[in-house]
Amino acid sequence: MDGRDLVRSVSVVGSGGAARGLRTVRAAWRRRRIDAAGLPPRGPERARVPGQVRGVEPGPGGGLIRFDRSELRIVVAVNGAVFWGWDGAGPQPSYALAGSGPEPDPRAVLEPDKDGGWRVVAERVTVVVSRYGAVQVCTPGGVTLRRDLPPRWWEPVGGGAARWMQRSEVAADARFFGLGGRARGPRLRDGGYRLWNTGPGRPFGPGDDPLHLTMPVQLVVADAGTHLVFHDTTWDGIVALREGEEGAGSGHDRAGRCEVRMDGGPLRCWVMVGTPARVLLTWASLTGAPALPPAWALGHHHARGGDEQDVRRTVAGHLEHGLPLDAVHLGAGHQDDHRVFTVDQDRFPKLPVLAEELRRDGIRLVSVVAPAVRSAPGDAVYEGGTAVDAFVRDARGRTVRGVGWAGESVFPDFTDARVRAWWGGLYAEPLGQGFGGFWHDMDEPTSFSAFGESTLPRSARHVLEGRGGDHREAHNVYALCMARAAYDGLGELAPGERPFLLSRSGWAGSQRYGGAWSGDVATGWPGLRASLSLVLGLGLCGVPYSGPDVGGHGDGLSPELYLRWLQLGAYLPLFRTHAGARAGRGEPWEFGAEVLEHARAALLERRRLLPYFLTLAQLARRTGAPYVRPLWWGSPEDRALRDCEDAFLLGDGLLVAPVLEAGTGRRAVLLPQGRWYDTATEEVHEGPARVLVEAPLSRIPVFARAGAVLPVRGADGGLELEVWAPAPGRTGGGLVVPDPGDGWEQAEIERYVARRQGDRVVVTREGESGVAAPPCPVRVRGLG
Repeated sequence: MDGRDLVRSVSVVGSGGAARGLRTVRAAWRRRRIDAAGLPPRGPERARVPGQVRGVEPGPGGGLIRFDRSELRIVVAVNGAVFWGWDGAGPQPSYALAGSGPEPDPRAVLEPDKDGGWRVVAERVTVVVSRYGAVQVCTPGGVTLRRDLPPRWWEPVGGGAARWMQRSEVAADARFFGLGGRARGPRLRDGGYRLWNTGPGRPFGPGDDPLHLTMPVQLVVADAGTHLVFHDTTWDGIVALREGEEGAGSGHDRAGRCEVRMDGGPLRCWVMVGTPARVLLTWASLTGAPALPPAWALGHHHARGGDEQDVRRTVAGHLEHGLPLDAVHLGAGHQDDHRVFTVDQDRFPKLPVLAEELRRDGIRLVSVVAPAVRSAPGDAVYEGGTAVDAFVRDARGRTVRGVGWAGESVFPDFTDARVRAWWGGLYAEPLGQGFGGFWHDMDEPTSFSAFGESTLPRSARHVLEGRGGDHREAHNVYALCMARAAYDGLGELAPGERPFLLSRSGWAGSQRYGGAWSGDVATGWPGLRASLSLVLGLGLCGVPYSGPDVGGHGDGLSPELYLRWLQLGAYLPLFRTHAGARAGRGEPWEFGAEVLEHARAALLERRRLLPYFLTLAQLARRTGAPYVRPLWWGSPEDRALRDCEDAFLLGDGLLVAPVLEAGTGRRAVLLPQGRWYDTATEEVHEGPARVLVEAPLSRIPVFARAGAVLPVRGADGGLELEVWAPAPGRTGGGLVVPDPGDGWEQAEIERYVARRQGDRVVVTREGESGVAAPPCPVRVRGLG
């Protein structure tokens, strides 16, 4: 134990009670002993590179290229995605891919290239492989988007998992995004980013990395085009990024660089190119359509502790003050001594009655679920899991024990289909008690530890769908597999309703099972900025439904900070306010009359925009496009937009510019090309431009794109079309998807067109059956 571990262990023992602290010390030493006995010692290693090309074997979509010391499999899929795997690795097995993956493109051709290399030519992309193993991705016009240098492996002389490294070059003007939920972003600056899902153990801010949900998914945006690259291995790794520099016309540009280092796993990669919208569509077709949340989940959520009376007082306060509320989230405090799938009967003696009363008012209860199961005889979940051999074991076959909120705990192996089926059935009891949804916490998984890593031993054994392996390979997909267990279980237990499921952790493909919440973001202005970064980054990795805990976790939540955070949250997909023990109650009326008035306006605006959020959710499921998008989404060639991180697009129609600094009454906003209306004043601005606008405490700047047709909630509660006038001589339009309810009925996409005719705007619904008048009221704005 080094000095830092000693200090940490002392601090843990001194907090949360002596018994818990001592348990974490014992757990830390136990984990070290298990790994010392179960992990192979690192010995001599042998470096290897591919060598030179020796031959090829054409195949569907590409073929196999053989080198002296490796072979490279390249396949272009029918959706335009490019796969390559070294040492002959194929796309499967993979936790990221939906189903078996896309079919090869029969039109792609493997043919010789100059200097002894080979290339695969397809409709949307050309892949050039040099005779030494460099892989170059080019547009159909021959412009290089990415060049991967020959990889290098370090193989243990005695056998075992090989480490590998892959260096890549991109254009000098390129910008990096993605890698999951990152607090420092959304644009990823120079530095290293770890790929290991981690609970930091404290409220986090922009300086903390990694966090709960990492993914080896990069979105690279440059003048020449946009591409997404995904390294499909679940092992621990580091991605080191360095942005390029242009030589100011001298021709001495320095390329941007990316270096991926992995501790093991196959070296295989997917690349997809095109516009940002096409890239995310291809990514969704590869990894699965995002789950569609129920309609109520797009409203206002509130997470709070306390007992049944506290919940009733909170709900009554919202109703009394005219504040919309759609869901109340209960943390581990509602459970019997923090034991999963239990209810504290003293604090919640009539939970089913409470849930039914709230549901009649349109409010759902949501329960927290963590994977740690108290390892105590008599605990129903522990006894049931033991009976089906559900829990993770070490290399000697003994059940691995850690520490959770409930004390000494064991952890289900969600990489085993049998265990997923057993765990999914456990949601029947909370469903029967009236819970309408679930949020997964501590699912990295976290096991409290006085020092070292706060997770399971790296040598812990996992089934991994029958292949077998250890926690080094299973850690990053543990939460994804837990989410799958819950999603499948809820689908069987309540087949007529769309499941509502949030996860703190996850991996590529997590969107198939639900959304993500931030975890404990630190209270403060940096935490507010990190909240936006997380949502934007996850959206660009294919997880469109996410959000932070508004207000954060910690001391120092001022009325101004609370209000600005609430105003941002009202425009994010998951809108969840939070009342924590250290942050105070966290309800708007606790901050005074002025804050209450402005908070009510933000909450009512979210309620008004609910039909727009429902449309964005439906479109995300069909296209993979996130609700919240960076400003460059429609204009990736605009370099100024690529560097903008303090504003975002909400769908195609709105631009939101949150206030992220204290004492701000005005702020500069960068507008993309086109005409934009300030939604508060209807003032017209022509982009591209940087404009200075008012940002009083009562609101944040929001702009509407000229021609936008937005479905909103009318004054009578019905659907209304809010149409922003197109510029003279131009047309506009929008898509509307009326939500058919919380079931699985497929909704029809309605297409509307807005035409400027002198001083009037005419709106029509256009479809296969022709042109018709809108079936709902239309309100035109922006005509003066």
